[in-house]
Parts: sequence; structure tokens; C-alpha cells
Amino acid sequence: MEHAHEPVGGNIITKPFLFLAELALVAFILIIYRYIYGLGAVTNLSDGYPWGLWITYDVLVGTALGCGGYAMALLVYILNRWQYHPLVRSAVLTSVFGYTLAGAAIFLDIGRYWNGYHLFLPWYVNFNSVLVEVALCISAYVVVLWIELAPTILEGSSHPRAQAIRERLERWLPVIVAVGILLPTMHQSSLGTLMIIAGYKLSPLWQTGFLPLFFLLSAITMGFAVTIFESILSSLAFKRPFETPLIAEIGLTMAWIIGVYLVLRFADLAWRGYLGLIFQGNLTSKMFILENLFYLAAFLLMISPALRQRAQWLFVGSAAMLLAGALYRFNAFLIGYSAGPGWRYFPALSEIIITLGIIAVELMAYLYIVKKYAVLTKVEHL
Repeated sequence: MEHAHEPVGGNIITKPFLFLAELALVAFILIIYRYIYGLGAVTNLSDGYPWGLWITYDVLVGTALGCGGYAMALLVYILNRWQYHPLVRSAVLTSVFGYTLAGAAIFLDIGRYWNGYHLFLPWYVNFNSVLVEVALCISAYVVVLWIELAPTILEGSSHPRAQAIRERLERWLPVIVAVGILLPTMHQSSLGTLMIIAGYKLSPLWQTGFLPLFFLLSAITMGFAVTIFESILSSLAFKRPFETPLIAEIGLTMAWIIGVYLVLRFADLAWRGYLGLIFQGNLTSKMFILENLFYLAAFLLMISPALRQRAQWLFVGSAAMLLAGALYRFNAFLIGYSAGPGWRYFPALSEIIITLGIIAVELMAYLYIVKKYAVLTKVEHL
């Protein structure tokens, strides 16, 4: 089933674009400094906290924010809900940037980055490593996403060769989509497996054998949430009509998954006898409560038939879900993690600026693509 799409058009170089470019430039300078003088010159990482803001946000949160394409592929191609197909292109675009920049950010965090290519040489690889599986899956998924996006880019070309390549890619699309569903299912769950290895160092509020399942469910819900969030923001930014009928139903699907997640999460805590930790009043308990309040807010807003028919509440509900999923990952990897006595971590200003610069590059690329290529659904003018 084909749906009409069109470029947004308009000037690429605008004041917001220039602001983002300036932020990206500052980050780029700091990245050069990092590669010259090492991680210690720009980060507060240590032996106790070898993973900080870059891994937690750029990889864990960044890839979850990039799960829009994955979530929509599950909905459209696996559950056969073709009425949502108009949203697939924009979802794939956000996935492309989320995963590409997450993959690039990994090389910021590798001490011996010049050995990074060893990941792709079998004689260097420990195939029993969960981290290797995550790295290989993310690398492969970046390639798959660009292949999925390629027909959209080639569609705007009048060159016969470009159209021939596009037609060939579209014939292989079922296989590409299948691989594109398999890879995130593997690595999003494996991100949870990484923290099972942390054992007692991770608070029992997050440490559980169900971590892989919880990470996967939260990634899927974040994928739906970012699709709704992006749809509303693009409608506001480019003065387009809201896609409320479509995204409202996606919101309902998201709500049911959140409901399953919350039931499993609290049942697991009760079964293990750790519900009392929620009320201890320390930092971890407060962050747990805040995280799950965001989950609950997203669930209540999206389950209500009246509220999810209004764009402003869809926006709030999707934002709440994105915050909930992001907090869950920060809590599980940083806030709920204790390296032991004497170890502390808070990101350096340069770490924060580099992360903001990566986000700026993603936004600039998004603005360029949607203005030049047919990503967003076509507006019917009366």
C-alpha cells in the first residue's frame, strides 16, 4: 500500500539551524581535544565509573529514542496494521540518526579507539561477551537503517541509475525489514543483560533477571512515544495539520504495553521482597518513584479515549513516556549503580557539551532531510 509523501521545503539555513551549528562546532572542538589529550582531559570517568554520560545517554537512551522505526515495523509489518504506514518513513529517519550517532558516540568512549576495528575481526572477538553482541548488532542495524532510508533519498533523484537502485532495494525490503526487526530485539534486551553482570553493585530496585525483558519493553514504548512526539513537533514546526487519528491509536497501543510493563515490574519487586526499598527516602528510592510516576502519567494519558484525541495531551503523554524510559536507563546504569566506597561520578561540563553537540547534529540532519526529501506525509490542500 503506497502513501503520498512530500518534502517540507523552505530554507535550510535558519536561525535555529545556525544555533545548532554553533553548538555542534563547540562540541567538535572538544571532541578533537578529547582525541588529542585522552578521556581524562574532558571527562570525569574513573576506574569505578568507566561508563558515564556518553554511554548512558548517547547509547542507551539514544538507541531507545531511535526505536521509532523498530516499533512501527512491528506494528505495520508484523501485526499488519497498514493504516499506520504513512508514519513509517519519519520513524525510520529518527531511527537512522538515533542509531548512527549512538554508534559514533561509542568511539568517543573507547580509550584505545585506534583498535576499534578489532570488533569486526573474528580472531579478536570474544563471542561469549554480551557487549560484543550489542556492538555488532548496533553496527549492523545502522547499515540496515540506511538501506531502509535509501529508497526515500533516491526517490528524489531523476537519474535512471538511482531509480534502478531504488527499485532493487524495494524488492528486497521484506528481508531488510525482517533483519531490522531482529537486530533491535537482540541488542535492546542485551543492554539489560549488561547490568545483570553488575550483581550487587546495582540497587535491587533495578537489578533483576527480568532486566532484558524490561529494557526491550521500554525500548518499544519509547519507539512509539518518539513517533508521536516527532509527529506533533513536526506539525507545529512546519505548520502542518496534526495526525491525531493515527497517533492516538499508536498511543493506545503504547499504553497497553506500559500497563504490562508496570504490572511485571512491581510484581517482580514484590516476589523478590524489595517493595520496601521504594519508601526508604534516599536518592535511589526517589528516582525510582519519579521514573514510575512518568510511566504512570503516560499510561493514564494514553489509555483515556478523551485525552488521547487531543494533540496537546498526546504530546504530554509521549514526553512523559520518553522521560520515563530515559530515567529508567539512567537509573539502571548510573544512579542505581554503586561502584563502592570512595567512587563518585558526575559528568564534566565538556561531557555535557559534547552530548548536546551530538543532539544538535541529529536535529540539523533531520531538518535538512525533511526539507529536501519526501519523508513526511503529503498535506492535501483544498
